[in-house]
Amino acid sequence: MAARAVRAAGAPHRERVVSPLVKYLLFFFNLLFWVTSMVMVAVGIYARLIKHGEAAMACLDVDPAILLMIVGVLMFFITFCGCIGSLRENICLLQTFSLCVTLLFLLQLAAGVLGFVFSDKARGKVSKVVSNAIVHYRDDLDLQNLIDFGQKEFSCCGGNSYRDWSQNMYFNCTPHNPSREYCSVPYSCCRQSKGQLVINTMCGQGMQTLSYLEASEFIHINGCIDSLVDWMHSNLFIVGGVALGLAVPQLIGILLSQFLISQIKDQIKLLSYNQQHQADYW
Repeated sequence: MAARAVRAAGAPHRERVVSPLVKYLLFFFNLLFWVTSMVMVAVGIYARLIKHGEAAMACLDVDPAILLMIVGVLMFFITFCGCIGSLRENICLLQTFSLCVTLLFLLQLAAGVLGFVFSDKARGKVSKVVSNAIVHYRDDLDLQNLIDFGQKEFSCCGGNSYRDWSQNMYFNCTPHNPSREYCSVPYSCCRQSKGQLVINTMCGQGMQTLSYLEASEFIHINGCIDSLVDWMHSNLFIVGGVALGLAVPQLIGILLSQFLISQIKDQIKLLSYNQQHQADYW
């Protein structure tokens, strides 16, 4: 009995070993992205609701609002597990959060490696997405603004060349096309002079009827896919910085969650140890 008393007296009696700093750092880290995810979902839903039904269904697979909602819902679920798991010290939720973020990180890494190794196939997939977006250019205002922004920023036109715009029903060059934009390209393809305050939205009129050399005087004739690849090659530090900016928060979340899980497990073992020795003592 005396030996048991000595062992019990020497046993640790601390009831908490979980670091409040790690716990609340992980909580507020996830809370920030949780709020961001709710804003993304709300904006995506609003953008879908204000669109006309026929147009919204026609370009469902290239709708930026759908992409925004998907990313927002995924982020909401993951960060919810991180928030509640850290606040309630729930191992199951924390493990779910850690597993999801780890899988997401590995998928991004694999996509980057496969895109580099199989660059031709990746280019083909991107080309299909861009072609589909060109087809639905006039069907979705969000998509239209996104394409115009890309063409102006990268000084390009179409996916592979300015003639890709013939895939659109309003811009195609078929004889039976009654559109006033027959054989034209969007204004965002046009070369804008410096200091130009008023944009001529009809500057791309009839540009597809011209040869590459003739059209190059008025519009950008290079495709946006090549322009984007060239931009990435010329701005490797920016691309690397963006990739690092996406990877670092994920790695921080994984490390914090694993550290917190380890502390919670140690706490459970400690409480079990104290209870067992208190029972032996009594």
